[in-house]
Amino acid sequence: MALAFCGDEGNSTAYNVDHGVLNNGCFVDALNVVPHVFLLFITFPILFIGWGSQSSKVHIHHSTWLHFPGHNLRWILTFILLFVLVCEIAEGIVSDGVSESRHLHLYMPAGMAFLAAITSVVYYHNIETSNFPKLLIALLFYWTLAFVTKTIKFVKFCDNDVGFSQLRFCLTGLLVILYGMLLAVEINVIRVRRYVFFKTPKEVKPPEDLQDLGVRFLQPFVNLLSKGTYWWMNTFIKTAHKKPIDLKTIGKLPIAMRALTNYIRLNEAFEAQKFVRKRMQRSGSIWRALCCAFGRPLLLSSTFRILADLLGFAGPLCISGIVHNVGKGNNTIRPQTKILGVFFISSQEFLSNAYVLAVLLFFALLLQRTFLQASYYVAIETGINLRGAIQTKIYNKIMQLSTSNMSMGEMTAGQICNLVAIDTNQLMWFFFLCPNLWAMPVQIIVGVLLLYYLLGISALIGAAVIIVLAPVQYFVATKLSQAQRSTLEYSNERLKKTNEMLRGIKLLKLYAWEHIFHSSVEETRQKEMTSLKAFALYTSISSKSSLIPLKVVNRKRPAREDWNNYSSHMRRPIHITEADDFCVKITNGFFTWTPEGPPALSNIDIRIPQGQLTMIVGQVGCGKSSLLLATLGEMQKISGNISWSSPERESSPDMEFRTRGSVAYASQKPWLLNATVEENITFESPFNKQRYKAVIDACSLQPDIDILPHGDQTQIGERGINLSGGQRQRISVARALYQQTNVVFLDDPFSALDIHLSDHLMQEGILKMLREDKRTIVLVTHKLQYLPHADWIIAMKDGYIQREGTLKDIQKSETELFEHWKTLMNRQDQELEKETIIERKSVLERTNLRRTMYSREALLKDDDDDEEEATESDDEDNLSSVLHQRAKMPWRACGKYLSSAGVLLLPLLVLSQLLKHTVMVAIDYCLARWTSEAIAVKTELGMRNCSICEVPAFFSILCCLGIVLCLITSIAVEWTGLKVTKKLHSSLLNKIILAPMRFFETTPLGSILNRFSADCNTIDQHIPATLECLSRSTLLCVSALAVISYVTPMFLIALVPLAIMCYFIQKYFRVASRDLQQLDDSTQLPLLSHFSETVEGLTTIRAFRYEVKFRQKLLEYTDSNNIASLFLTAANRWLEVRMEYIGACVVLIAAVTSITSCLYNKLSSGLVGLGLTYALMVSNYLNWMVRNLADMEIQLGAVKRINGLLKTEAENYEGLLSPSQIPQNWPDRGEIQIQNLSVRYDSNLKPVLKHVNAHISPGQKIGICGRTGSGKSSFSLAFFRMVDTFEGRIIIDGIDIAKLPLQTLRSRLSIILQDPILFSGTIRFNLDPEKKCTDSMLWEALEIAQLKHVVKALPGGLDAIVTEGGENFSQGQRQLFCLARAFVRKTSIFIMDEATASIDMATENILQKVVMTAFADRTVVTIAHRVHTILNSDLVIVMKRGLILEYDKPEVLLEQEDSVFASFVQADK
Repeated sequence: MALAFCGDEGNSTAYNVDHGVLNNGCFVDALNVVPHVFLLFITFPILFIGWGSQSSKVHIHHSTWLHFPGHNLRWILTFILLFVLVCEIAEGIVSDGVSESRHLHLYMPAGMAFLAAITSVVYYHNIETSNFPKLLIALLFYWTLAFVTKTIKFVKFCDNDVGFSQLRFCLTGLLVILYGMLLAVEINVIRVRRYVFFKTPKEVKPPEDLQDLGVRFLQPFVNLLSKGTYWWMNTFIKTAHKKPIDLKTIGKLPIAMRALTNYIRLNEAFEAQKFVRKRMQRSGSIWRALCCAFGRPLLLSSTFRILADLLGFAGPLCISGIVHNVGKGNNTIRPQTKILGVFFISSQEFLSNAYVLAVLLFFALLLQRTFLQASYYVAIETGINLRGAIQTKIYNKIMQLSTSNMSMGEMTAGQICNLVAIDTNQLMWFFFLCPNLWAMPVQIIVGVLLLYYLLGISALIGAAVIIVLAPVQYFVATKLSQAQRSTLEYSNERLKKTNEMLRGIKLLKLYAWEHIFHSSVEETRQKEMTSLKAFALYTSISSKSSLIPLKVVNRKRPAREDWNNYSSHMRRPIHITEADDFCVKITNGFFTWTPEGPPALSNIDIRIPQGQLTMIVGQVGCGKSSLLLATLGEMQKISGNISWSSPERESSPDMEFRTRGSVAYASQKPWLLNATVEENITFESPFNKQRYKAVIDACSLQPDIDILPHGDQTQIGERGINLSGGQRQRISVARALYQQTNVVFLDDPFSALDIHLSDHLMQEGILKMLREDKRTIVLVTHKLQYLPHADWIIAMKDGYIQREGTLKDIQKSETELFEHWKTLMNRQDQELEKETIIERKSVLERTNLRRTMYSREALLKDDDDDEEEATESDDEDNLSSVLHQRAKMPWRACGKYLSSAGVLLLPLLVLSQLLKHTVMVAIDYCLARWTSEAIAVKTELGMRNCSICEVPAFFSILCCLGIVLCLITSIAVEWTGLKVTKKLHSSLLNKIILAPMRFFETTPLGSILNRFSADCNTIDQHIPATLECLSRSTLLCVSALAVISYVTPMFLIALVPLAIMCYFIQKYFRVASRDLQQLDDSTQLPLLSHFSETVEGLTTIRAFRYEVKFRQKLLEYTDSNNIASLFLTAANRWLEVRMEYIGACVVLIAAVTSITSCLYNKLSSGLVGLGLTYALMVSNYLNWMVRNLADMEIQLGAVKRINGLLKTEAENYEGLLSPSQIPQNWPDRGEIQIQNLSVRYDSNLKPVLKHVNAHISPGQKIGICGRTGSGKSSFSLAFFRMVDTFEGRIIIDGIDIAKLPLQTLRSRLSIILQDPILFSGTIRFNLDPEKKCTDSMLWEALEIAQLKHVVKALPGGLDAIVTEGGENFSQGQRQLFCLARAFVRKTSIFIMDEATASIDMATENILQKVVMTAFADRTVVTIAHRVHTILNSDLVIVMKRGLILEYDKPEVLLEQEDSVFASFVQADK
């Protein structure tokens, strides 16, 4: 056929110019080519020469990016222009198809215009990113020319009576409007920027974010095309494949997305709501505030979603049109209209072409998928911003919580972590799913209407089924919600028990109580499994997962308006009328922990002198710590006044009552940050090397720092897990000493220190550094020997002030009290003793500085070895190690997971999936054949009636079989998951509880707890769902491609390049996604850790007045987590957009090949419809397949980590002796023989005890003393086989303990540890978890421990509640409960390991006497913290570096002037 620009017909009117040049259609079309050629000619040199050399700079440096006025409108108009031009090209080709020759002028100008439009937007983008607007003048000329030429064409159409019935007229009119609008946009840029035609051009700088090259999240700043396709992510994803992604790679958040910005937005909305609805409950305003602050982007997301859903119906409509047209042979009606020598067609004629419908379907899919992904992105971005704002708001609320909220169990650290980790995420996902609430009804209504239009009354039957099933769905969703809620509750309870079990594991092992706590955790796990089974069942029978109701704010954070009002009233500024000689003055103070509770402190009238040392003394539980907290404003004041007279008057906007300055506070329970030793001591203060060194020396920390792997740059683990109690205490005190505050509060700083460290700290730290510097010091202590140093003494008793004044005042007025103190101090002449201490100071300094800690030193060496070996579990926990294995799928972990399911479930799982998908394809195939035959019968009535009747019956059977197989598959997957999770949790719990103590000392508690919490949760709930989705999407994808290939084998040729593209996209995505997922998780840990740290150190933070600094830290952690989440979201959208576009290409290729096969190879129209319907779903399947593959890869990490822990070797609980060979009442006498005993903590560590020999007769009282690290505690642990005895033996009552089963050995001995451990539950449970004792026995033990009166006063007595960690009792009381617990066991051997460290001297003396009388017939081994407690012992053992230095009666050793024991006693006086 001839080919010419104006056609090559013999009698063509195309070249006729008789009526003027402009009346010739071909000339007008040729004229329309001119502007496009002009633009291409002008811009190409600039694009390729001008920017070619610096294109890389443009991409890397975004500091010049600037959007010109009308930026987004320009892009939208250009996209519409491109679509109209494609339609013009298609219209030209279709209308030209009826001519005898080819008229190029019908579609060539449109093709040139298409190229020019693309060039214009590329040109504009380059000018914009380089901020060089003068070059835009070329576009101004282009739009002007294009508008003029297209207007001429439109006018000529009007002159020749071409109207709206012709499609070409409509397209030309649209193009005139579009070119006109683009011209207006260009003129507006000149008007605003004044870059041409004006003398002074307007200088504009890029946004602040873009000037900061640290901001790498560019989604808010890029153009619409890059926004919609996430093109800017390409470089990032490619880089991720070469180099692991870290926080430095992802950079900072843009200002608008930072937590502070969103918090301010939320807070403003919240305050506005509170103002409008003052008298409404908080829950009423928080939702409105959230909607007010974040509603606009959600509205945008919903608009995108509705547009996407409406465009989604284009697919079925186009497929229906294609099937209809190919059924008629795709015969386009011959157009009747011929004007200007060419044919014109109407829109109806245009849409009756199957190829046109295929192209329109392709564009509709591209647009629909883009809108859908944009909707998802906007919703998730809004959710992330909202999460950051809510977390900041929660943190600010925590900062204002009263201490009683925490100590009385009203709000626990676990609850707060749940609130931050789980509930804020749930809220984020709730906002993400919000658009579904109105998008789903639109989908259902439009879908039913379309079905009614196509199928008639049959569609209403389908709609009726949906309506009937709605209540069933609602019922299932409700049950799912209930099952999920109960699962969460049981999971929380199990984690709480597991946490307590792990924290008290040493005690459990020493008391042989592992089985009790094991059964308790297993019992809760069984309840959790029951809920999980219910959840699995309802998941199986529900077609879609339900939304879990959220009660985020109200459930976890009860409204506290009344408390806030009360607080603000209570915490008003107090005008000081007293002289400034006193730092703090409390007048007639009554303080309580709970508003309704009795006063904990009554009638408090005290004055703390300015610049002097004040000591607070008194018995355990008398309110010493409470008095400090009351002074700091941490207790609720019933009445009275607190007056501060501090030179550094500070006022805080959120806490009006604080008229005091910063107070350096060291709490009784040391609080440490998860930071380096140096950062813990300096605590956000400027680093002063000289002062830092002096503080280290005063606290005797240098020897400890020397043995840490990185010195003072060593990271302290969670709660100081890698430090001893004494080290934690001294770092806490060092922090207080380092601060340059005028006031220092020290709450029992000597409790975990031996006498030498205490003396050194007192002399060098408190007296020299603080008092000589005229600082106000308030010291709570039980060490009465330091009273002579005090300038002012406050004596407390039972919550009130017994006496205050100087030591001389008390000596004169309270003789009895003074004598009592003197007796306790074991001294006659205080002044003489004071001189003695000073004289011995230099000796103490020399002897104190070098202390060896074999176990710690060796432990650190062992850690280095561990790092080199890099076990699997450690690899997984360490992000940098994980990234080395980035390109590999964890097939081994997958095999381990599936093999745990057993030999029956696994084949069932595979077979049911294969059968289900085979049946589903068979159903669709039958439907296609049935449709084709029905169409054939319509045309040939009376033929094949029997087959049409048979098909529905067979079809019904297949449908029923499909439903049954769907249910079986779902149940098989869920049951596989349940079986695996039950087996793995049970194995893990058994392994952990039987692991040696060494394992717990070298593995961070948080790491073990994560296996039980996050990893078990992943295996419980996520892996089964991901496995089901992955297998379903993979099989659906395979079956879809198989059906398309069966219908049109030609499709297989096009499938190869698409498959290669898919492979590379998923390969790059998986690596980036895994890195980002890891980063998202790893940035959440510091955030949660910061929350828990803040909760635990609330008192310290508020005392130091560091609220602002900690809030700033929170904002940094929140932003780090949010930037990782945003990049992960963008990466997911990047993948999905690409997979959707590949899916659209699959549809286009399938449609074109199917239409061609149908027209030329007589393929049935039913099969064409089947192929296209499957092609339509390919993009979804591809997406889900890759996403689930990436998710599965990450989630299998949980299985891998748990497998790593399952390789832990258990302690050898079996013994050489059978139960029948061990006497029932062994040990009945308590004789201990230690023969050549050498002990170490592990086989590759140095020994901590070397060749120790000792003989302890039945009923003897033995005292063991020595410096820190001398091997005292190791000596006690050797009796319980908690350490590795590699040489020698211990014989108790004639039996070598190495031959005994561990359970038997440990259950027959008693020990009290230095750190008091209480479990949540009742007092009865804490004393006797085995339930072997009567009430009278328990009361007797409490009486011995001086606790009977305390417990009797509690509601419930023995059944009174003990909160988590025993927080509702003082440190000393907890220690006494531990003593009572040991007394209950009544074993013949009783070991006290520095058990009275937190107890005042008076109570300790009583206890010593009781122990001597109550246990007269028992063997008691006391490891002494205060040497005077073992003066009445029968024998004393002095240890040094794992050797017995001295071993004799105390009186004999005291007589020897050069004995070490004598020097200890002298120093302890």
